[in-house]
Amino acid sequence: MEAIHIYHTNDLHSHFENWPKIFALLRERKQWHINAGDSVYFFDIGDHLDLWHPYTEATKGKINTQLLNNEHYTAVTIGNNEGITLPYEALDHLYEDATFDVILANLYKENGERPSWLTPSKIYTTNEGTTIGVIGLTAYFNHLYELLGWQLTDPFYELEKELLQLRSKVDIVMVLSHLGINEDEEMAARFPEIDVILGAHTHHILHQGKLIKNSLLGAAGKFGHFIGHIVLTVDTATKKIIEKKAQLYDTSKLPAVQDEDSFVDRLYQEGKKALSSQVTTLSKSWSKKELALFLCQEIKTWCNADCSIINEGIILGELKEGPVSYFDLLTICPHPINPCKVTITGAELKEILIDMQNEKWEHLQVKGLGFRGNLLGKMICWGIEAKTIGERTVFYFQDKELVGDAAYTVALPDMFTFGNFFPAIYRAKEKQYFLPEFMRNIMAETL
Repeated sequence: MEAIHIYHTNDLHSHFENWPKIFALLRERKQWHINAGDSVYFFDIGDHLDLWHPYTEATKGKINTQLLNNEHYTAVTIGNNEGITLPYEALDHLYEDATFDVILANLYKENGERPSWLTPSKIYTTNEGTTIGVIGLTAYFNHLYELLGWQLTDPFYELEKELLQLRSKVDIVMVLSHLGINEDEEMAARFPEIDVILGAHTHHILHQGKLIKNSLLGAAGKFGHFIGHIVLTVDTATKKIIEKKAQLYDTSKLPAVQDEDSFVDRLYQEGKKALSSQVTTLSKSWSKKELALFLCQEIKTWCNADCSIINEGIILGELKEGPVSYFDLLTICPHPINPCKVTITGAELKEILIDMQNEKWEHLQVKGLGFRGNLLGKMICWGIEAKTIGERTVFYFQDKELVGDAAYTVALPDMFTFGNFFPAIYRAKEKQYFLPEFMRNIMAETL
């Protein structure tokens, strides 16, 4: 019998506070398995980087590649944080110093060629000669990839292509899937020839894995809270899997690592130092509300829209009088959120403006969609004037009342097009995304 050990991480999002415990366990376990003569592999399933962290922002993810190199990862696939929060050139050079494989089947250049730094699938051979075919897939945000200069194809289409050529060549098939739990479950149901699916993207946690038909699903949550471990027991004569098990290790329950606090602080301070260059000098301090209103005005101009809408919670702190650095702007606006221009009718805009007055927004907790704050905050608008006439509120654009069936363009953070906060925005057919600029980049340029 042969034991194959597969360790996996996903959605670290540059939360390096758990990385010392992760690398301590991986180093220890690797030595255990080598001493026992077993084969061991390390995989990351994407979103290892997140540009909220100053060192990731300063190096455009190169520090994340270095950390994966240090722990001798076997391979990674990319998530949407690698794919659509980095400018084209930054992603194209992200892995130039990588000592691991980058496996991704559904990403191409605009001309249809694959980038030189990735392979759609890879075959690994264990100590006992068992072959493992690994395929990588990432979430299908094809329009956003196109805006950055990439071509993203349907992941299941590419999966079928890779399975066709791998089936006769390997004993075991595994997928690194940054697609999300729903797609992983569909994949397992549709393609029972897949033995293991390592998942990510939706931050789901599968403590003992999940078996669907022949496929064992594994997933380790987010932020390095867990480390995944898959054990495959294989008959060395037939190369058939006899047993497969999945488990997670809770990093909060692992032994403390020497100097782990200083490791985390050093990365943060290195990033702060790298982002210390001055953007501007303020003649007075700006409050969070003032900065939110300023940003609301500026994205209207940036997107050349009729009006703009923003949530005050997108600004996390004030700016003091005096010099302002890129680090300061990252600190108060860490979100990988781009501006977007949406076209809606006057009737829909009026409905949104009325809904914005609801106090619920100030206390609404939001996680995901690129938002790195806590509370969404009060909704504010620029470019539309509200007047109370009798008992009703009338909205004016350029001194004329909104026309119900007329088209208006609204600039806003792209998170409102992905999350169903306002149905009219979520459903809007005409959306123009502005990439790769984040909100803090607009602030840096306009301040």
